[in-house]
Amino acid sequence: MATGYLEEYRERGFAVVRGLFRDDEVAEIAAAFDRIHAEGLRHPSSYRHQNVLFRQGMDARLGRILRLVQWPSYFDATLDAVRLDERVLDVLEPLIGGDLKQIINQMHWKPPGAASAEFAFHQDIRFRRPRAAFRDLAASYVQTGLAIDPHTPLSGCMRMLPGSHRLGELSLGADGPVLDRRASEAELARAGLDPAGLVDLALEPGDFAIWHLLTVHGSGPNRSAGDRRFYINGYVTADNADRGVWAFRNKRACPLGEPVLIHYEDLYRRPGPFYLEAG
Repeated sequence: MATGYLEEYRERGFAVVRGLFRDDEVAEIAAAFDRIHAEGLRHPSSYRHQNVLFRQGMDARLGRILRLVQWPSYFDATLDAVRLDERVLDVLEPLIGGDLKQIINQMHWKPPGAASAEFAFHQDIRFRRPRAAFRDLAASYVQTGLAIDPHTPLSGCMRMLPGSHRLGELSLGADGPVLDRRASEAELARAGLDPAGLVDLALEPGDFAIWHLLTVHGSGPNRSAGDRRFYINGYVTADNADRGVWAFRNKRACPLGEPVLIHYEDLYRRPGPFYLEAG
């Protein structure tokens, strides 16, 4: 594997490994997305069972939509295999080692024409809670995303601020929501950041993006005629994480076992299944 992405990641705070997954593999993953999308909309509202979460939303144009699913790997073998693929480890090992835990496993949808399917500008470090469960996060954590469809400015691709990973943790949007909130350039300016530096992270199906948890990024709505799907997995050096599931140990893939504490604090007290608020 070419290693040019490493310098790009360290310099800009993000990089892309082009064509990491083949077209036939992406087609199989897309089929899994379709299956899970249909399952998600069979639920009358957002739904949780242990670490698995189907998050719905309401869109002004389309009505009820499925926005994301957390930890589909607990019930879908195709998606489980992707997160443990040796090519993923090959990309990550030079950055964070071969003993890795995983704390993010998410499917994201932006259906065509959805007005609300946006992500406000943010840094992923805001979601690494409780902070006491992690050490040296800036050097230990990498977020990854596999493009299932073309990601273009028209379809709502991510917009990245190169070099922002060197600025430390910033106050962006305070404690407000990120999901379904507009990616406002004015908000960047209020935080002392220059929106003129933003770049579009254009991806083709099978491209594999990585980004630093301090890199400022967001994305707008999908104005194209097709889906914009993204499979996101986040990995952390195991020695620096008290939470998460083992993904690779001694560079060997680790199967999922019983659900462990990651982000859902009531996992053991209220495992579910149950429905959340409507919408």
